[in-house]
Parts: sequence; C-alpha cells; structure tokens
Amino acid sequence: MKQSAFNSLKGNIWLDGLFGLEKENIRVDHSGNLAQTPHPKVFGNKLKHPFITTDFSESQIEMITPPLPDIRQATGFLETIHDIVSLELKEEYLWPQSIPPILPADQQIPIAQYGEDGNDAREYREFLAEKYGPKNQLFSGIHFNFSYSEKLLELLYLKANASVSFDEFKDEAYLKTSRQMLRLRWLYILLYGDSPVVDPSFELQCKMAPYPIDRNVIALSIRNSCFGYQNFDDLFPDYSSVTNYKDSIARMIQDQKIAAAKELYSPVRLKFIRNQHHISYLEFRFIDIDPLAKAGISVEALRFLHALALYGLLTGEPDDFSSAAQAEANKYHQGVALYGLNTAPFWVDIDGVRYNIWQKAQTIIREITDLFGKLDIKNAEYLDSLMQAVNLIENPKERKVYEVLNGIVKMGYIQFHVEKARQYLNDSRANSYNFHGLEDMELSTQILLHEAVKRGVSFEILDRKENFIRFQKDGNIQYVKQATKTSLDNYASILAMENKLVTKKILTEHGIRVPKGLEYTSVKAAKADFNFHQDKPVVIKPNQTNFGLGITILKENKDEHTYQRAVDIAFEHDTTILIEEFISGKEFRFFVIGDEVVGILHRVPANVTGDGSRSVSELIELKNQDTLRGKGYLTPLEKIQLGEAEAMFLKQQNKDFETIPVSGEVVFLRENSNISTGGDSIDFTDDIPDSYKQIAVQAAKALNVVITGLDMIIPDTMQEATTDNYAIIELNFNPAIHIHCHPFQGKNRKLNEKLMDALGY
Repeated sequence: MKQSAFNSLKGNIWLDGLFGLEKENIRVDHSGNLAQTPHPKVFGNKLKHPFITTDFSESQIEMITPPLPDIRQATGFLETIHDIVSLELKEEYLWPQSIPPILPADQQIPIAQYGEDGNDAREYREFLAEKYGPKNQLFSGIHFNFSYSEKLLELLYLKANASVSFDEFKDEAYLKTSRQMLRLRWLYILLYGDSPVVDPSFELQCKMAPYPIDRNVIALSIRNSCFGYQNFDDLFPDYSSVTNYKDSIARMIQDQKIAAAKELYSPVRLKFIRNQHHISYLEFRFIDIDPLAKAGISVEALRFLHALALYGLLTGEPDDFSSAAQAEANKYHQGVALYGLNTAPFWVDIDGVRYNIWQKAQTIIREITDLFGKLDIKNAEYLDSLMQAVNLIENPKERKVYEVLNGIVKMGYIQFHVEKARQYLNDSRANSYNFHGLEDMELSTQILLHEAVKRGVSFEILDRKENFIRFQKDGNIQYVKQATKTSLDNYASILAMENKLVTKKILTEHGIRVPKGLEYTSVKAAKADFNFHQDKPVVIKPNQTNFGLGITILKENKDEHTYQRAVDIAFEHDTTILIEEFISGKEFRFFVIGDEVVGILHRVPANVTGDGSRSVSELIELKNQDTLRGKGYLTPLEKIQLGEAEAMFLKQQNKDFETIPVSGEVVFLRENSNISTGGDSIDFTDDIPDSYKQIAVQAAKALNVVITGLDMIIPDTMQEATTDNYAIIELNFNPAIHIHCHPFQGKNRKLNEKLMDALGY
C-alpha cells in the first residue's frame, strides 16, 4: 500500500474522506452546578433525534453531526448544533470542559430518561451507574468519526494488485490505522490535551496510584488518564482481523468483563454500520473538550489528527500488537496524560524507563511533513496545522492548556469555565442566523437548516451552489431549493409569479388592484413613448426579475436622458419591460404561507443619515461596517452599493456621492426598497389591519400559490383596505425568509419554523 501510494497515487485526494463529530456537554446552572432540569422538550424524542440526544445523564447533552466531506464543515455543523441547544436552554449553560462541574451526591445525578420505548437504554445506564459510579459517567469528550474516501481506497486497491477482496482490503486499511493510532494517540494528547485539573469537590480515583492533582500540576489530560472513565480491567482486543476483533470482544462479554461491546471504552473503536462483517469507519475517542473553542474542538486539531491517521496507514509498524504491545502503547498514553505538562526533556514511565518524549514527537511530526511532501499533498491548511504542531513541540508553553490553566488560576476552576460558557452563549445569540461551515449558502437556506436540525429532520445538500436540499424524516421526503421553492407550489404558478405581466392580468381579473401601465418588447418603442410618460411618476422594470434588479423609479420623469437610461437598464435584465404608474405610499412585503400572512415588513430604501462632516460615500462606508450587512444574501442585510442606480437617484435629488448632508438629514440612495439593494427591514406584522392581510391571501389564491412574498403599496396603514387605497406590485416566487427572521427593527417571525410546519415536519 505504501509503495503503490508513493509511486502512483499523489495529490490532495489523500485528504478526501468523511468526517463526523460527537460531543458531550453537561448542562449547568449559572453557578456551575449540574443542572437538575430534564432534557429540553423542544428536541423531542431523544431516541430518534439524529443530532441532539443525551448520554448517561439527563443533564448531559450529546450532539452528533452526520458524516461530512470536510473537517471545517463538520466542526461548523457541531458549532451550529451547539448554538441551537444553547439558545433553547433556560437559565443554563453548556459546560465547556471534559472534567465535570460541581456535582451533587450520586443519588441526585439524574440518569437519562427515555420513556416507555427506552427501557433498555435506561436500564443499561443504571447498570453503568452501579458498576462505575454516576460521577465517573459525567466525564465528557469528543469522538471523531473518520473514514477514508471510497475513491481513494478503490484506487489504492487497484494499484496494490491485492489478492483479497476489496472489502477485505478496506478492513486491513482500517485495522492498520487503528493499531497505529493506538500507538500514536499520545502525540495528539501531548499537543491538544486540555483537562489538567478538577474542581476541589470532585474526588479522583485511580486504580494505579494516588496523584497530587491539587498541587504542582503536571497532568495534561485527566480524562485520558487512569483517573478518567475507563474499564476496570485492562482489555486488549485482537486487531489482527475483523473476525478476531469480534471474537475477542465476545470473549470479554463471556468472561463478564463487560456486559456488551459498547462497554469497551477503547480510545479507538471499529464501527460496523453498513455491513456487520466489514468496517465502515473508525471512532477516535481520546479528544478532550477544548474550553477555548465554542464547538469544543478546533479545525487545526482535527486536521492534525487526520494527518496522524494517514501517517499511521502509510508507515511501517511492528509485527506484534499483542496484549503486551497494547499495554506498552497505553504506558505512553497514560504517561503523557498524567505528566504531559512537564516540559523537561525527559519523563519517567511507570517501569522507570526514561524517554525523550519531546524529541520523539518532533521526529514523528517531521516524518508526517515529509510524507505529505512525497505524496504531493499541497493543502495549505493541513500544512499549517503541521507547522503549528512543530511550533507547539518546540514551544510547549504555547499549548492552549496553559491559557486554560492561567484562567483557572486567575478566576477559579468553576468561574473560568462558567465565564467561557456565558461568552459562548452570547456569541450564539449574536450569530444565530449562520449555519457554521455553510456560510457560502443563502442565508434563508441556512436559517431553514437550523430549524431542520432543531426538529431532528435529516437533510442532504444535493447542490450546494444552488442551495438545493433534500429533507427526510419518518418517510416524509421534501425537496427544497433556496428555502422557499418547494413542491407545495406547482410550476405554472411559479411561472405566473415570475412574469409580472401575467401576475397583473390574473390579479385584475380577480378584482385586486395593481398599478396601471404598458408593456414593451422594443427598446425603441419604449424610448419613443417618453412624451406619453413625461411628467408622470413611473416605475420602469423588467417583466421577469427578482431582488429589485433592473428597476428604476422616476418620481418626476422630466429628463429624457435619465428615462432612456432607465429603459436600457430594464432591458438588460429581460426582453420585455413594464412602465407603470408610481403609486405613492409605503411598500410592504407580505409573506404568505397557505391561508395565513405570517410576516409583514416595511422595507426602507437604502439610506444614510448625515452628520454634517462626512460625504455620502463616507456615510455609506460607515453604515456598511454593521456586521449584519454583507454581500450575496449571506447576512440579514445587504451592503449599500455605490453603483449607477444609486448615482442616478442621487442626481434626481441634485446630489452625488461627494455631497455632505447636514446633520440629521436622511439621504436615500434608492427608491426601491429591496433589502437586496441595501434597504432596512422593519417588522409591521402586528401593525397592518387584517383587511390588507385578507387581500394578500386572496391574491395568493388567485395565482394558486402556497408560498409567496407579496409586495403591496399602502398609503395609510391607519385606514382599512378599500378597493382603491392599495396596490399589489408583484408576487415573488422565491421570497427570502431571513429578512423576517432577523429584521433591522422588530420581532423575529420565525418563518423557518412555519415553513417546516408547512412541509409536514
């Protein structure tokens, strides 16, 4: 395998794989005490939820990502679950440390409840509590689920000319990786171990020897040491083959050393999911929660762990991995876990044999770097992780664990971690709209995916660029594009909404008021009609458009050159344009789902407020610094542009970008109020009379649509609707939901929840 790799298989394909994460977090109150409240009901049945469940205790939440093709996406998914859980807790935090917080007496630690369908799960946890003690069960951590890409393994298999089947070849790749990771796991602990101390209220017990944990701290990872959560007996599975591995575990069960395979707390587990006779993936279980990362793990640490696995696969190994060899590997692991903060060149193992562990670590990392060079792997982020590892070995005081220790010394063990938990909660609140790792997708899609995770709806991103998602739960499969294009609406209705001329004709036939106007398919004909439209307030827009593209509003329409340029702009976006009467009043976006208006926004056109000293362009730059503003619909608001449309509108006001407005003067950059062109969103759902909402629902029914964003002009919202005191400008077939969920001013209308309701979840 190694020879074929070096000779013929090179490049970043070696980094392809699937990556998943599982994280346990204890819920605590604001003082750092174990929470006594039940698992939040909002997450439903913890036996069926694919992302959010519990571990041993009702107070110990477990977060699970699906297998994902990129480490950053996996950590982002985990951080998003963390955000979702954090925001649903009432007066509680997620404890950001592997070592437990302040714990009550054993009998007051609530064992996870699973209802009538979960008796087996509860009985197993009661068995563990009786055998190991409930406090030991509350050691928490992160599991990294990893598999090589099928394409990589297939290429290796073809080039190796192996005499075994492909499944057997894969098994050997995973078995070798397992053996090597059990030998090498100490190196990861040395760099990224992060559970150095415990609260004084926590009693440590170790089958090996007493350890003065309260003074002269040199422990690096108590969770990974003999003080952590381990089997009572030294258990050594047979990693020589899948059959031998399973047989060895069966003997452990027969000898009553463990009750089931899941009670084997090996730092590396073989996982059998798709086929019980062949390995599906590996689970690395020796990762401490990083208190300095909201997700509990950094991308850099996981990339190093992935690189270590590749190194294990492609480097030679001793023939012997017997119980004695595994015990020797455990000595390295235990020694680093207990004494890894000792930065002296040597440390002493249990048998008194001296090792230069730092030199050994440096050698291995150099060999990994050389391996990447031979394989022609040029991923800058992975290479940076390796360089960071070299730096941590050369400068061990720069390891994150020292920042944690310094914080504990300064603030106290409990207060340091409580403060970190509070900080992460505030961060979750401030960035509740992003789905971490998927920030390149439309914000409305990200927000909908948030709700899917919360409800336990599995999803697959079929086309990331197109924001095309497949949702699935309990046999209900729904395909959704860009959050609001769903199977709930038929294609003809979508086409009708897309065509503003067709929309106007249908609404008129149903007695619903729309702006009067003319359609044009010829640039020449449209420009020739300037005299007809002159001195009339008009809107010039493409027949088929969205996001306010190509629209110009001329309130006076006196300048023929400006009129002609507006015609050209509209024709740049469509072969048919509309020139309509401009109806004065405020424009409101009505979001309709079925028979209900679920949100109404007034969208204020892009604007800046003068301060008497800055120019318009400087004021735009200042306003665009708001973190809610971005580009490409990835944030709740869009940045204001300094483009031709803005310049034309300023010209109508006898201004330009260099104009300095007086203090308090509001200068509008656009007439159209689209958020996509820099507008501000203000929620009016509770302020608009129901008579207008009824018209909006009637309009949606006229076009036979379930989901639409309807734009209506209302001159006076204090008056009830009549036949002529409003006008519907258009119905949008793909309305954004993020502007209703995160308005510039007003209440979150949670349209992501309402959409998931409509989809049957």
